[in-house]
Amino acid sequence: MTISRRDSRQLMVGNVPVGGGAPVSVQSMTTTKTADVDGTLAQVYALRGAGADIVRITCNDVEAAQGLAEIVPRSPVPIIADIHFQYRLALAALEAGVAGLRLNPGNIRNEDHIKTVARAASDAGVSIRVGVNAGSLDKDLLEEFGAPVPEALVRSALAEIRYLEDVGFHDIKISVKHSNVPLMVESYRLLAERIEYPLHLGVTEAGPPPGGLIKSVAGIATLLLEGIGDTIRFSLTADPVEEAKAGRQLLEYLGLRERTGLDLIACPSCGRAEVDVIQVAADATAALEAAKLPIQVAIMGCIVNGPGEAREADIGIAAGRGKGHLFIKGQVVRVVPEEEMVDALLDEAHKLLDEGVEARLAAADISAADLAYEERIELVELQGDANRSAERRAAVADIVSGDEG
Repeated sequence: MTISRRDSRQLMVGNVPVGGGAPVSVQSMTTTKTADVDGTLAQVYALRGAGADIVRITCNDVEAAQGLAEIVPRSPVPIIADIHFQYRLALAALEAGVAGLRLNPGNIRNEDHIKTVARAASDAGVSIRVGVNAGSLDKDLLEEFGAPVPEALVRSALAEIRYLEDVGFHDIKISVKHSNVPLMVESYRLLAERIEYPLHLGVTEAGPPPGGLIKSVAGIATLLLEGIGDTIRFSLTADPVEEAKAGRQLLEYLGLRERTGLDLIACPSCGRAEVDVIQVAADATAALEAAKLPIQVAIMGCIVNGPGEAREADIGIAAGRGKGHLFIKGQVVRVVPEEEMVDALLDEAHKLLDEGVEARLAAADISAADLAYEERIELVELQGDANRSAERRAAVADIVSGDEG
């Protein structure tokens, strides 16, 4: 399935294109004090390592703006300054060399101040995100609509856009974040119909994992699958590295970014499993993530259905009685002792990436597939057919061929 993405204008955040068909980018935000230059830079580098393309940093006082002046030239990614209340801090952030600004129309309301910032951003070649947030919506709109409903968030965004357009500024992206997932989705859908600017997606104040992850995926993935969204952030109450990692994984799972990390799939386990699937999956995840292998790996609890069910995985292992059956694209290539399963999986994954699928299939142990078949038959005879496949096939045939009279 190819996602048909919404047409939008393109702008640049430093060297990262946003909108206009560019890859969906991942953003996160530092949690350090910006005045702590070394501490903030350490977090920026960690975020980049976890998959962030752009990092936002608060600029809430003079010391923060001064910190940005040292951070920006040493950062591995473009920096966006997060501005609230004080428009002069936006001007200071531009002087510090940031690649983008985030303005909240709920707390910078003076039209002249907004236009002053837009002119300065235009002169600097810097983009602006209009960051509408349900929790800080303009009080006049709250009074008019009674609550931060989608129509109110969109109205706020459009009013801010007009201020920027009045001075000829168009390097704009917009977010209309809400902590309520259905309202967040509806807000972005309404906005996408009204403007051609790129959209920054997020569920605000999503909370800690796992709930925050679930809410973020529910909102962001829904819109991305509809083709809406050009850049994303998971707003988690957690280490921001987890935000960047989750955002990157989501884009890879949706096929919107090339895989750069591990994609591990595993069966949910059942009474047929011959090993602790949960523990093996955890051990394999730790080993493979540490090796930073961009590969899809399957951990299956038994040999009966494992290789067939996970044949689309690059590589996998299915447990047997005291052994593991290593397979590539569904074909069993090696049989190893149970205690060596994870090590063997890691070893074969490295070889697969270095040599390619065809070479590793050609190097397969020719007896491995036969051993897997024999063990499968033994397990079915020992445990029975949990899926009652033969019985059900016969019943289906009887129904199809039976008399209609």
